[in-house]
Amino acid sequence: MWWLQAGLLVALGIILLALYKTWRRAQRTQRLAGLPRGRIIYADGADWQRSPPLRAPAFCLVGKPDYVIRKGRDTIPIELKPGRRANEPYEADVLQLAAYCLLLEEATGKRPPYGLLRYRECTFRIPYTHRLRQTLLDILQEMRRDLSATSVPRSHQDPRRCAHCGYRAVCTASLVS
Repeated sequence: MWWLQAGLLVALGIILLALYKTWRRAQRTQRLAGLPRGRIIYADGADWQRSPPLRAPAFCLVGKPDYVIRKGRDTIPIELKPGRRANEPYEADVLQLAAYCLLLEEATGKRPPYGLLRYRECTFRIPYTHRLRQTLLDILQEMRRDLSATSVPRSHQDPRRCAHCGYRAVCTASLVS
C-alpha cells in the first residue's frame, strides 16, 4: 500500500510542477509584452485562445482589444502598438482605446478608470474621462453620418497617410501624386 501512496505523491508533484511552469510562462509572456500585473481575462494575441469580439449594440460598436486585465474590481483594456515610437499617443490610438473602454463599460456595467496604450518603448495610461467618452460618441455619430454622405472631405494633413491609402488612385484630395 505504501507504493500506492508514493505513486500518488509523485503524480501530485508532477501536476504541481506543470502548473507552476504554466504560471511562470504566463508571467513571462505578460512581462515581455509590457503588460502590467493583473489577471488577463481577455486576449486577442497569438499565444492565447482567441476571445470573441466585445459588442455594444446601443452604439453599433464591436471591437477586440489586445488584452483586458482585471486589477482589483477594475477591468483595464490594453492596446499594443509595437511598431509605434512617439513621445505622446496618437489621437486615433487614444480614440481606439476609448472605444474599448466603452465596450467594457457596456459589457461589465462599470466604467474602466483608464486604458493602457503600449508603444514600442513606452506605455501611456489614458484616463477614461467623461470628456473622452463624449468625444468618442461624437466621432462615432459623425462617422455614421459620413457613411451615407456622397462625398467626405479628407480629414488630415499628413502626406504619409495619403501615400499608403487604398483610395489614393481615385482621390481628388490626395496630398501625394
